[in-house]
Amino acid sequence: MQTHAGAALTAAPAPTPYLRRWRWTGLGLAAVIALIDQVTKFWALRALTPGEPRGLIGEAIRLNLIRNPGAAFSMGDGMTWVLTAVALAITGWLAHSLWTTTSKPWVLTLGVLLGGAVGNLIDRAVRTPGPGRGHVVDFLDYFGLFVGNVADIAIVLAAAGLAWLALRGIPMRDQSEEAHP
Repeated sequence: MQTHAGAALTAAPAPTPYLRRWRWTGLGLAAVIALIDQVTKFWALRALTPGEPRGLIGEAIRLNLIRNPGAAFSMGDGMTWVLTAVALAITGWLAHSLWTTTSKPWVLTLGVLLGGAVGNLIDRAVRTPGPGRGHVVDFLDYFGLFVGNVADIAIVLAAAGLAWLALRGIPMRDQSEEAHP
């Protein structure tokens, strides 16, 4: 019976150790991606000079250090603090979604997306010109069209993964995962 109006008639099952392990795997994946992103940015800031690109794979993919105050393709470069607030909200939503989903493919995909979001959010939080207004360090120049970083690669891969999951109709809440021993 309901104890008060609007309450669920049945309690949600507690996550199994199996499901908790997958959730921690997703969070660990996010942490590893954010760490790799920050380490490569640290390297780029030490090894590269802005305005002096170096070929990585010929002229197709180059190392080219820039600091991006905006979002993708430098959009919104005058609104860095707004981008930081939005990124913080999205990161919180991603962490919550990762922790509440019961589907392994969704957990892993959300973990990759969360890692990328956290990697760029760290830049916004700690890099110059100051907290909440920091510029994202980008250094991977693709065909002279755009410059990104490891976090951006994770975000793009996760977006492809999310599209694949959606097209395949794989739900975020998989009843068989909740019941796994």
